[in-house]
Amino acid sequence: MKVRLASKRDVATDICEFEWVSIDGSPLPPFTAGAHIDVHVSDVLVRQYSLCNAPSETHRYCVGVLRDPASRGGSVGMHALAVGAMLEISAPRNHFPLAEHAEHSILLAGGIGVTPILCMAEALSASDASFEVHYCTREPARMGFRERFARDDLAAKTHLYFDNEGGRADLDAILAQPCGGKHLYVCGPAGFIDAVVSRAAAARWPEGNVHREYFAAPGQTDADDDKPFQVKLLSSGRVIDVKAGETLVAALAAQGVDVQTSCEQGVCGTCLTRVVDGTPDHRDVYLTDEERAANDQMLPCCSRSKSAMLVLDL
Repeated sequence: MKVRLASKRDVATDICEFEWVSIDGSPLPPFTAGAHIDVHVSDVLVRQYSLCNAPSETHRYCVGVLRDPASRGGSVGMHALAVGAMLEISAPRNHFPLAEHAEHSILLAGGIGVTPILCMAEALSASDASFEVHYCTREPARMGFRERFARDDLAAKTHLYFDNEGGRADLDAILAQPCGGKHLYVCGPAGFIDAVVSRAAAARWPEGNVHREYFAAPGQTDADDDKPFQVKLLSSGRVIDVKAGETLVAALAAQGVDVQTSCEQGVCGTCLTRVVDGTPDHRDVYLTDEERAANDQMLPCCSRSKSAMLVLDL
C-alpha cells in the first residue's frame, strides 16, 4: 500500500520518529503490539521497522529509526525523507507477539530496540496486565520516547539505565525468578539480546517463555566454508543445485521458483519454509534452539544444508 509521511520528529540523538498515513485518509490495516512493517525506502531498499504507536490507532503507523552510517543504507535513506514523501509499505506482520494469558511480562529494551517494547508496554497497560519495563541506553540523550515512559500509567513500571552513569541493568536480578506464567521479551542490538538470552538460560527460564527480536543478524558465517548441495521440491520432484557461495533463495529464483523474502538476513521470518527431509544448516536468528533442533523448518534466505539434499515443501 502507498502511504504519505505526515510528520517526522527527533526523539533522541540520531533517532527520528516517522508518522505514516494513508494517501486518501482511509483507516490503515489493524496491528498488534510487536508488529512491524516493510518499508520500501527506495526501488532497491526494503527494510523492516517495528510499529511504536498504540495498536488501537488505525489512522497512522509510527516507527522510530536510528540513523546508522554503518548500516546497509536503510536508516540513512529514511532520515533523508522529507515530510510529504510517499512510498510503499507492507501490511503489518507480527513475529514478536505478546503471549496470551501471561501472568507477568518482563520487557527489556536496548537502544532503538525500544520501539516494539514501547508498543507492548502501552498495550499491556491498556489491558491492566502485570508487567515491568527495563530500558537501557548509552546515555540520556540517546533514550528515545522517554516522555512516553514518564506517563502515569508507565512510569511506576519502567526502569531506565544509562551506561555512562554506571547504571547498567542487573540482568541476574531481573531474571532471577522464572516461572511458567512469566514471559520475557527482549529487543535491541545483537550483543544485548545475546546477553539477556544467555542470562535467562542460566536462570533456567523455559525457552518458550523467552521472546526476542533482532533488527539485524549478529554476524555471517564464513562463505569460504560453504559447500554445494541440492534441493528437491516436494510439489514437483524437481532437483535444483545450490552452488557454494550461492544463497538457496537465489538458486531457486534462477530456476523460476520464487520464495517471498524481506530482510534476507534470517531475522524477520518471512521466508520460513517447511523441511520434509534432510538436515538444514541454520544460520538465522529467528528460530529458537528448540525449533532448529526439530529440523522441520528453515529460513532459506540465509540458511544452507548439512546434508547432500534437502526436500522442501515448495
